[in-house]
Amino acid sequence: QVQLVESGGGLVQPGGSLRLSCAASGIIFSSTVMGWYRQAPGNQRELVATISSDRNTNYGDSVKGRFTISRDNAWNTVYLQMNSLKPEDTAVYYCNARYYAYSYWGQGTQVTVSS
Repeated sequence: QVQLVESGGGLVQPGGSLRLSCAASGIIFSSTVMGWYRQAPGNQRELVATISSDRNTNYGDSVKGRFTISRDNAWNTVYLQMNSLKPEDTAVYYCNARYYAYSYWGQGTQVTVSS
């Protein structure tokens, strides 16, 4: 059974930083494309960042230069370092694991950027 457990969300002021973590189990983590997506109220879920098994990264245009995705295969964990946060980054952030035709989602963690 695949499980993705996100943590690290919360309330932060504009310009601040947060680091999200996603611990995975039940998958061959080192062979899996891991990603972060987000969904704000009234909006579709959108790509934040992905990282492949060989650590190639891809970012959504709105977060390039501010967010960094990384992975630790020893701990089956993917991270999202978020800097220079803006109110428009407010959303539920979801961890995703993609292995061939299979795609799995975490339960999401809320990030709120507000003064």
